[in-house]
Amino acid sequence: MQRIRLRYTKRGRLRFTSHRDFQRAFERALRRAEVPMAYSAGFTPHPKVSYANAAPTGTGSEAEYLEIALTETRDPDKLRELLDESLPAGLDIIDAVEARTSGLADRLTASVWELRLDGVDPADAERAVEAFKAADVVEVQRRTKNGMRTFDARSAVASLETHSETQSPQADRPTDQPCAILRLVVRHVTPAVRPDDVLSGLRAVADLAPPVAAAVTRLAQGLFDEETGTVTDPLAPDREAVTAVPPSHEEAVAASATAKAPA
Repeated sequence: MQRIRLRYTKRGRLRFTSHRDFQRAFERALRRAEVPMAYSAGFTPHPKVSYANAAPTGTGSEAEYLEIALTETRDPDKLRELLDESLPAGLDIIDAVEARTSGLADRLTASVWELRLDGVDPADAERAVEAFKAADVVEVQRRTKNGMRTFDARSAVASLETHSETQSPQADRPTDQPCAILRLVVRHVTPAVRPDDVLSGLRAVADLAPPVAAAVTRLAQGLFDEETGTVTDPLAPDREAVTAVPPSHEEAVAASATAKAPA
């Protein structure tokens, strides 16, 4: 059984698709692309697809991940192209690699988010950011299925900065009004701290309240490097494992024949 790990996006209006909406669209794409999927056992078999840490509904993303299991071997790049063609624009498969290591979900320990605050003066956003970072604890509330829950939004934020302009061409830009752009790295903790929790924290410490809903985009997610403060590519270990694997007997024979062929 071959396992393929995919990176996909949620762009533009399709950021409003729920995780269940994407699941249905992806399973249809698997059928259209005639992917030889492995299925679970039991009375209601399902294709073996593992999703990892999906972004909340309403947020865009450049870095969503999933893993599929196949009954036949396929080239990851060709499989990516077939699936991308079978999905609507905005739900784009942008990377694929054969799984050569375990624990993909364990390598998703932090996310890089971009928040566009239209109608907010960058200087006001900068003051709010400094107040947030200076605080030891920033308590926020979120309604859950068990009622309101209070938790600290500050401890999960590894970094929070203002940016003069976006580096994400896919981010929504609905108006030409003044716009503050925030870039933050959030550790994946329990309870999860989401971008809207950080916005609630900025409101609590500095009364920063954007006049319209923030446009939120996940730019990356992966293993958080404590030394550099960066988020690394979670598919890199699989790529490195592929290059480290010695060639098969058939590949070695083919390479030897090519080398001996006359010029």
